[in-house]
Amino acid sequence: MSRFNQLAPHDLFKALESANPSDTLPNLETLLDAVHFNKDGLLPAIAQQFDSGEVLMMAWMNREALEETLTTQRVCYYSRSRQKLWRKGETSGQQQQLKTAALDCDGDTLLLQVDQTGPACHTGRRSCFYVSLSSEHATITSEPLIDPATLYGKK
Repeated sequence: MSRFNQLAPHDLFKALESANPSDTLPNLETLLDAVHFNKDGLLPAIAQQFDSGEVLMMAWMNREALEETLTTQRVCYYSRSRQKLWRKGETSGQQQQLKTAALDCDGDTLLLQVDQTGPACHTGRRSCFYVSLSSEHATITSEPLIDPATLYGKK
């Protein structure tokens, strides 16, 4: 039994601030009840390549997408534009296999360490973060690995 089991969901992440690795946490259902999804029921999820540390992309997850990701180990997001689950790679084949998932200290952001197949970005680049900014100008830092028209079969 966890000392955190009797807490109200809105109190759980505050209480976890003092937790230690040896503490027993509540079951997953209880923990997910305490996650701070936004008013639209979404949670920002940052995908990072597990072995290189490269930040690949940021997308949104609802609870269903998070639960599916944890169950299948294949990353699933929620598409705001399509208003439905988006299984990464279902169109392009460029899947993400989950290695680890971690919530931040507030329970309102998720870090996914993944094994990315090919490009993560719809532009055909490895990472969505390819527009570098400075105080003076912006630069493009990478070339597409695959033409997006080829990636999504639109030729």
